[in-house]
Amino acid sequence: MLYQPIIGMEVHVELNTASKMFCACSADAFGASPNTHVCPVCLGMPGTLPAINEDAVRYTVMTGLALNCAVQSHNLFARKNYFYPDLPKGYQISQYELPLCVGGYLDIDVGDQTQRVRISRVHLEEDTGKLTHVGEHSLIDVNRAGVPLMEIVSEADMHSAEEAYAYVTRLRQIVRYLGVSSGDMEKGAMRCEVNLSLRPPGADKFGTKVEIKNLNSFRSVRSAIAYEIERQTQALEANEPVVQVTMGWDEAAGVTRQQRSKEEAHDYRYFPEPDLPALELESAWIDEVLESLPELPDVKRDRFVTDYGLSRYDASVLTEDQEVADYYEEAVRTKHEDASPKLVANWVTGELFRMMNETGKPIPDVMIRPGDLAALTGMIATNTINQTAAKKVFGVMWDTGRSPEPIVEELGLKQISDRDQLATIVARVIVENPEPVTNFKEGKETSIRFLIGQVMRATRGKANPQLAEKMLREQM
Repeated sequence: MLYQPIIGMEVHVELNTASKMFCACSADAFGASPNTHVCPVCLGMPGTLPAINEDAVRYTVMTGLALNCAVQSHNLFARKNYFYPDLPKGYQISQYELPLCVGGYLDIDVGDQTQRVRISRVHLEEDTGKLTHVGEHSLIDVNRAGVPLMEIVSEADMHSAEEAYAYVTRLRQIVRYLGVSSGDMEKGAMRCEVNLSLRPPGADKFGTKVEIKNLNSFRSVRSAIAYEIERQTQALEANEPVVQVTMGWDEAAGVTRQQRSKEEAHDYRYFPEPDLPALELESAWIDEVLESLPELPDVKRDRFVTDYGLSRYDASVLTEDQEVADYYEEAVRTKHEDASPKLVANWVTGELFRMMNETGKPIPDVMIRPGDLAALTGMIATNTINQTAAKKVFGVMWDTGRSPEPIVEELGLKQISDRDQLATIVARVIVENPEPVTNFKEGKETSIRFLIGQVMRATRGKANPQLAEKMLREQM
């Protein structure tokens, strides 16, 4: 039987605040010596009191608004009582009954279809520390304990690994556009948990839910879901019960493994955090946060289609990363009038992306300035240089950061677009290649390509190929 997967996700996002959620310790602890970004507050020492990080609240509200959520003006922090070996307080300050943001949605593209995933809530809590297992021992680093952690909880609206993959990649794109998080999964700034069950086609009732914890890469999200769907399918077909448990993903083995029985909310014994007052957000402040939101990726994508005449695909590729989108727009603003936005887009997604992939350089580290890339496309559009020469110039620009004009002069790459200059060369090529000429006159159209190649060879690649073809046809 073909079962329908029912998938909901909880995505945890570390926020880019200067300090931790409830104390003044630096939140930027990645790579720091263990247990150096700590204080009595985040260690939970007796007599200490937490204080709410305003930037963390702002960033969470920004994210909720970007996800079309309603922002609750009155909300509470709660104690989540559970044994965390890497959280010294012995409890986590989180939100339960009154989160910051509720009832939103996110539209995702899967193939050529757009699908809406409802967002149940976006709430704020503190992160735990980190355990490192060495042989029979576990080492605790509490630098991360207390870092602001935003949790985004979806409804169970996804039905495949591809949909879940599209959802988490869109979420990371949004938090990066907002500037609230790096979304760097390799550094633990974004972690995913999947709730998955199967049901027979047409059934209304959900099957038994299994949770897969701490997925720290997009590949893991896709692979773990695909494996768990297969595991549960085999169990159901063998008339074996699917048990509600928490699973971990073993990346090396490519399997999910049971970690513990699944807890319910009452197991955590939530109650209002006694050391923090209710958080009241003024409507004017919420409006100010809404006004401060940057242009979001889907809006930017649609604008690129409208303003620059790009295809939806090209616009999606260019707006995937905000810094790439900004680079492209600056290049378009400074381009030559003969260079189309499409030509600029082709060079950004073509040669520029190719070199970035080969070298591992992100766009901020690229030495070619947007205006210089625009100048290069202008030289192509005005037939100053041909495509082959442009790639040579681009290579020098990549290595040196220099402008294209002096490189073209130094390498003697200016295209020959003067009829008088080409006339003699074209005539010689025709005389020296009688067989292809005869073939062309007898209707073998492909022979012209060989003759154009001979003109290009005679001019060391400098001839304007379109003009060369035109003159060859005229003289033949």
